[in-house]
Amino acid sequence: MKTLSLSGSNLRLQDLRDIAERRVRVVLAPAARRAIAASRRVVERAVARKERAYGLTTGFGSFADVTVPGDQLEKLQRNLVRSHSAGVGETLPDAAVRTMIALRVNALAKGYSGIRPSTVDALLGMLAADVLPVVPARGSVGASGDLAPLAHLALGLMGEGRARVAGHELSARRALAAAGLEPVTLGAKEGLALINGVQMSVAVGGLALARAETLARIADIAGAASVDAARGSDAAFDARVIAARPHPGAIASARNLRTLLAGSAIRESHRGCGRVQDNYSLRCMPQVHGAARDAFVHAREALEREMNSATDNPLVFPAGREIISGGNFHGAPVGLVLDYAAIAATDLASISERRIEKLLNPALSDLPAFLVAEGGLNSGLMMAQVTAAALVSESKSLSHPASVDSIPTSADKEDHVSMSPIAARKLAAIVDNLERVLAIEILTAFQAMEFLRPLRSSRPLETLRTAFRRVVRPWNEDRVLAPDLEASRQFLSSDAMARLAGTLK
Repeated sequence: MKTLSLSGSNLRLQDLRDIAERRVRVVLAPAARRAIAASRRVVERAVARKERAYGLTTGFGSFADVTVPGDQLEKLQRNLVRSHSAGVGETLPDAAVRTMIALRVNALAKGYSGIRPSTVDALLGMLAADVLPVVPARGSVGASGDLAPLAHLALGLMGEGRARVAGHELSARRALAAAGLEPVTLGAKEGLALINGVQMSVAVGGLALARAETLARIADIAGAASVDAARGSDAAFDARVIAARPHPGAIASARNLRTLLAGSAIRESHRGCGRVQDNYSLRCMPQVHGAARDAFVHAREALEREMNSATDNPLVFPAGREIISGGNFHGAPVGLVLDYAAIAATDLASISERRIEKLLNPALSDLPAFLVAEGGLNSGLMMAQVTAAALVSESKSLSHPASVDSIPTSADKEDHVSMSPIAARKLAAIVDNLERVLAIEILTAFQAMEFLRPLRSSRPLETLRTAFRRVVRPWNEDRVLAPDLEASRQFLSSDAMARLAGTLK
């Protein structure tokens, strides 16, 4: 297993997937450990001198003006975590919780948080043992960060609340004990250091974005199969056409489409026919797919900056022995780009659904209605398009930006909030819908090709079709459709799809 050393500055989006799927062992970089220790010394000095500092010797939020005696500072942090563990609803999946832990450690690794190195080690110990606090998904507005979700994470570190181990839920104290770990008693500022920041938003949104970037390549594959099955033209993907409007995503998508369609006997069979232009859902794939790709790139750049940032409040600066209150916890930089990515993912699903309709509707193609023989007796893939339409409509509803909303909290101290965790959860739902729509398109395109035999598509698409036929057989007469839709969705994560997607830009 690879080792991922967290320094506070080297985490990338792909690392989140490796952490989520337990493909790496996460450790703390030596330089980060020294930086953490240096910031802790500043906190201990401030406490010893009874200096007034937010969250160290005062209450929180609207209680920032209340001074807390030195003998109550541990209780202050414990009470903070307990009172802020206010999440509700469904719990986050294990993959997201693992990612949250690593993201929080990476933020602490920058050495601006004043936490003890031993507390960071305890977080890493939980991650290594896969002891995962149960974290409700709802209850954060992305204001002083994802307070409630991160508080539930810290609660598990304290040995309170519930935790999951190997899919089984039990008390956090028992889970820690079974792994040979001890609950942590939080010192001054440590509760605050653990719960300030938008690591829940970045974990959920980042994992969804990483999947969306893969699905953008799969959209090119599905689109290429559809354009060939519809006997469409590849002329619109000509490099000269795309270079005249050189958006990076469009260039990459058009190159992928040319590669995927090269050598297709289906394409050659109708070259020179009377059709001048295809529908937009075929002809404008580079422009639409490319715009989504560019949106994902922008979101990735913003998230990777966030992943390697110090986000709690106040921040500790060892060089000047200063503790300064600020607003780095605010989720606006994350919420805005996750909303943007959600809109882009919805547009990918929308254009895919239109290609599905083109293949199924005999008024739009020369193919049999709903791609089945003996139509009437058989309904064929009629309901596949209905399912895709439902998923796209749901995604459109979810695409309303969360970040345009703000409800003041904490007695108006937090008078403008980001809603970044809501943006993250909506993106995750939309990406799930996108995956299912693209799976339906693959199913539909390969079924359409059955009616074009003996003509064959390009080598890469035929290789993929052969692999697909091992899990979904041709639709010769009606059967229960739902298992085929799920098998198609799972096929998008298959080795065959990964190999082909891996050759694309």
